[in-house]
Amino acid sequence: MAGRRSFDPWAEGFPWRELLEQAYGLRGERSGPMVAGVGVPVDIAELEDAYVIYAVIPGVEPAAMDLVVEDDRVVLRGEVREPSVDGQWVSRERRFGRFQRTIELPSPVDPERAEARYENGILVIRLPKAAPGRVRRIPVKAS
Repeated sequence: MAGRRSFDPWAEGFPWRELLEQAYGLRGERSGPMVAGVGVPVDIAELEDAYVIYAVIPGVEPAAMDLVVEDDRVVLRGEVREPSVDGQWVSRERRFGRFQRTIELPSPVDPERAEARYENGILVIRLPKAAPGRVRRIPVKAS
């Protein structure tokens, strides 16, 4: 059969790395392994006065995200809901379910001045650097 290929678990996006990190307590390049089957990849930029986190979370309503900042740690929770279809799935690569991602930053941030916005499936969190000891829940706004 031309055009068909056999299943290769190493090339099909199966989360081997995350499973090994969780099982053995290892940490790779990314901090915070996936939880509940849904991974949330992040990029973190350090500016002179703040950290900026870019989290890839397509298909989640901003109101359904829970974002908590405390000292040098950011916790992001939510759920990617599975779409319903009238027919049958031919191929499925996306993951659905609850997620939680904890991101450790190099230094404490000021939760009172933190901001978050969600646009085109990317959550952008700006966290001004500050002294430790403050906690704040941050609402996520749609752009």
